Amino acid sequence: EVGDLPGVGSLSPARAGDFMTCPLLFRYRTIDRLPQSPSSAAVRGTLVHSVLEKLFDLPAAERTIESAATMLRPEWEALVEAEPEVAGLFDDDAELAAWLTSARALLDGYFTLEDPQRLDPAERESFVEVVLPGGLRLRGIVDRLDMNRSGDLQVVDYKTGRSPGEAFEGKALFQMKFYALVIWRTRGVIPKRLKLMYLGDRETLSYSPDERDLLATERKLLALWEAIEKATQARNFLPKVSRL
Repeated sequence: EVGDLPGVGSLSPARAGDFMTCPLLFRYRTIDRLPQSPSSAAVRGTLVHSVLEKLFDLPAAERTIESAATMLRPEWEALVEAEPEVAGLFDDDAELAAWLTSARALLDGYFTLEDPQRLDPAERESFVEVVLPGGLRLRGIVDRLDMNRSGDLQVVDYKTGRSPGEAFEGKALFQMKFYALVIWRTRGVIPKRLKLMYLGDRETLSYSPDERDLLATERKLLALWEAIEKATQARNFLPKVSRL
């Protein structure tokens, strides 16, 4: 939580996604706050995101794959300093080197999707927040916001996994519509484009939202919060069982 905005509760895209996936998962992570050991895949995602954020600190001509690759080791060392427990993910230097090579492959994937030398992001790792009527606070961190000369906004999110199948695209776009809703409610502008970049298989998923989309997203989030409140009052977070 940040700031002193009034609110009856708050949701991020991740926590909203947890409840939709499984109410019991939401309880474990958000209410019980059960400790979770970091995974090498999640930490690799954090590392790659950090490199891509810092890449745009460089002059345009220096935003090359070689520059990005040289950032991996220093960013890893900074991550270990901030979160010493991640150092225990690897038994030896050979394992670490192989893992850094896999992170380099994701950076290679990024450079096949766009040319950072031709971009000038308006914002990076931007915290966004709004309180909806009724008091529900929505908050999150947007990887990147681009703005063209006409003032149109593009919301960009990096994913270090593989792109979803067609049946799961809606779930993937929910997070982006969440961000678009917050931006619309705080800035009065609907982003022109939402763009997910999947570095794992070098695919992109794009969508252009409209007011109807965002109003539907708002209604969904308010209904979701109502369901969370009911589950909390009843102390009953039912598990959602899947084939997995």
